[in-house]
Amino acid sequence: MPYREKFAWLSLTAMVVTYVPYFAIVIAGYFPTRPLPDLHQLGLFALVSIVRVLILGIGYLYLRLGSPQEARTPPDERDLAIKSRAMSSAYYVLISGMIYVGCFMPFTSAGWTIVNAALFMIVTAEVVREGVVVFCYRRQA
Repeated sequence: MPYREKFAWLSLTAMVVTYVPYFAIVIAGYFPTRPLPDLHQLGLFALVSIVRVLILGIGYLYLRLGSPQEARTPPDERDLAIKSRAMSSAYYVLISGMIYVGCFMPFTSAGWTIVNAALFMIVTAEVVREGVVVFCYRRQA
């Protein structure tokens, strides 16, 4: 398995492990509706983000120490093509989500609903990006 595919799997796993529980708690309505800024909800999101960074950091060190030569290899044409395809796919997801959040939701929602919808679209775009990277490497394997 190529190093960049391993890192994509790590990033995808870190996002699923951290952000799925966060959005499940938000959807379940655990936090009462309060006006912005709601420091409890902001604190939970900060904690989730810190846990994700820790997972990525530990995983990156593990991958880098496990195959140091492969980690230093510069990306070739295939890697750059996969990265470009993944970025363009994620861009379309992100821009369509932000159009919805920024143009339609202000007329029907407010406060943390809009903030969480924007965060969800950002996370979804990142999941799409890493998913496309994994898919492209698996397809070529």
